[in-house]
Amino acid sequence: MIPTGAPTLEKQQFLDEVVEVLKKAFGQAIGEIKRANRETSVYVSREKIVEVARFLRDHERFKFNFLSDLTGFDRGIDSSPRFEVIYHLLSLPNRVRLRLKVQVDEDDCTVPSVTEVWKTANWHERETFDLFGIRFSGHPDLRKILTPEDLEGHPLRKDFPLRGY
Repeated sequence: MIPTGAPTLEKQQFLDEVVEVLKKAFGQAIGEIKRANRETSVYVSREKIVEVARFLRDHERFKFNFLSDLTGFDRGIDSSPRFEVIYHLLSLPNRVRLRLKVQVDEDDCTVPSVTEVWKTANWHERETFDLFGIRFSGHPDLRKILTPEDLEGHPLRKDFPLRGY
C-alpha cells in the first residue's frame, strides 16, 4: 500500500504497474495510455469495459473501489470516434486515481453499463445519457435525469444550439 503523503513518483510507479497488469490481462482491449499532469488515462475497448472495471475493483492490490465520476465528452461532429465516456476511479486504500476512457461513434453510441460494478454509476450514466445521448446497455433505469421529458436533443453535444431549439 502507498503510504499517506507518498511522493508522486511512488504513485506513478503504482499506476505504471496497474497499466502493465491491465495490458497482460486484457491485451488488445487496452489501447492508448496517456499521462499528463500527473494523471493517467487508459483507453479501453467498449466490449471489455465492464470486465476491466470489475478487475480493477476486485484486484487484491489495486482496489479501485470508488467510481467518483462518469461523464461524456463530445470531441466534435467531424471527429471519429465522436464521443468518449470517461470513468474517474479512485482506489481509497491506495489513494490513487485512474481514468478509463471508452470511445464510441455517433452512429453506434452505446456502451455497456457498469452499474453492476459500482452502484453509483446508475446516476452518472443517466446524466451522461441525458446530456450527451450516449446509451448504456444493461442499465436498470435509463431515462432522463436533468432535462425536461419533452426536450429534444442533448444539451452538451457540440451541435446543440446555444439557445436551444
